[in-house]
Amino acid sequence: MWKSNKLNELKSLYLESLYPIYTSEEALQIINILINKYFGLSRVDQALDPDLKLSESEMLSLHFAVKQLKKNVPLQYITGEAYFLDLKLKVNNNVLIPRPETEELVNLIVEKESGKKLSLIDIGTGSGCIAIALSKKLNDSTVYALDISKEALEVAKFNARTNNVNIQFVEDDVLSSKYTFDSKFDFIVSNPPYVRNIEKQQMKPNVLDNEPHIALFVNDNDPLKYYAAILEFSKLNLKTGGRLYFEINEALGKKLMELVLGYSYAKVKLHKDINNKDRILTAEKNS
Repeated sequence: MWKSNKLNELKSLYLESLYPIYTSEEALQIINILINKYFGLSRVDQALDPDLKLSESEMLSLHFAVKQLKKNVPLQYITGEAYFLDLKLKVNNNVLIPRPETEELVNLIVEKESGKKLSLIDIGTGSGCIAIALSKKLNDSTVYALDISKEALEVAKFNARTNNVNIQFVEDDVLSSKYTFDSKFDFIVSNPPYVRNIEKQQMKPNVLDNEPHIALFVNDNDPLKYYAAILEFSKLNLKTGGRLYFEINEALGKKLMELVLGYSYAKVKLHKDINNKDRILTAEKNS
C-alpha cells in the first residue's frame, strides 16, 4: 500500500494530497498535530530523526486521519479533542467545536464578574466549554449547564470530570422549559443557535457536513426564538439586577437589542469582537 514507511516521506505525500483543501501552512500545521497526537512527536523530534520509520498500524492511523480530512471532517473530530482558552476538551459530532468568539464571551464575563460568589447558568452548553471555563475562573460560583441533547450532555459531563469542576447538568428544552431551580441566578450566559438558513451558503463544508445543525441553525422567519425563550426563562430564574451574556449573530444585533429592551432590561449593550463585528450582547434585569 505504501512505497515507504519513513515518516518524512509519508508526511510529504500527505501534505501534497491536502493542498487542494488547505493552504500549505494549514496542511503542515494539521499534519504536525496528527503526528504529535498519534506518535507523541514534536517538530523538533521529527527533525532530529529524519529517517524515523512507522509501523503498519501507525501508518494506518495517519492514513485514516488524512482520508477523513479530505472528506472535510474537522481535525478536532478526528482527534476527538479541542482547546478552549486553557482547557482541553473532548469533542465529537454531537457538539459544536468551540470557537474563538466564544472565548471572547468568557473573557468578558470574567472581567465583569470575577471576585464574586455567584450562581449562574449556561443555556445550550454543548461541550460544556463556557460552563467549565467559568467554573474554573469564577471558582467560588455555583454553575448550572442546560442542554436539550442527552448526547451533548454526556460529552459535557466527561469534560467537567476531566477538568475537575463541579457543574450541575440539566437536560431540558429552553423553548418549553419545565425545570424548577431552587434559587434565582446572578447571570445567564448562552451561545444559542443563531445562524439563519439563508446564511448556510456562506459556511464551509467542514461545518455544514459535520457539526450538529440543532446547535447552529434557526428558521429565517424566527431567528431570535432562542433568545426570546431565554428572556422568558429569565423572568422566573434571574435575579433583579441579574445579567445576561449572549453570543449573537452579527447581522441581528440591533433586532436583538429591541427584543431585550422589550423585556424591561437596562444597560443593553453590543460588544464587538476582535474582527470588529457585533458578537456579544449584555444586559441587566430591571425587575
